Amino acid sequence: MARSRSGTLYIGVTSDLTRRVYDHQQGIYEGFTKKYGVKTLVYYECGTSIESAIYREKQIKKWNCSWKLKLIEKQNPIWRDLSEAFLDSRLHGNDERVGSDN
Repeated sequence: MARSRSGTLYIGVTSDLTRRVYDHQQGIYEGFTKKYGVKTLVYYECGTSIESAIYREKQIKKWNCSWKLKLIEKQNPIWRDLSEAFLDSRLHGNDERVGSDN
C-alpha cells in the first residue's frame, strides 16, 4: 500500500486482502498506515502458504526504495488503486474474496 507515488510504502501479509485493505482505508486500527495516511493498494501478490508469504514480505522489506518502485510500476505503472473493484463489490453486498497478499 502507498500514500502516494513518492510517499510512504507499507508492506504486509494477510489471509484476507479485502478486509485488510478496507480496515486500513477506514483507519480502523491505530498503527503505521493510519499514522502516515497509507490507503492506496498499488501492488499485491497471492501466495500459496503463510510461510511463503512471510518470506516474501521480509524479502521485499529489505529492498531499497527504487527496487520496490520498479516492482510496483512493472504491474501498475499509473499507480491505480487496485482495491477499488473488489471493495465496491464488498460494499454492495457481494463479499468476493481476493487471495492472500505478501
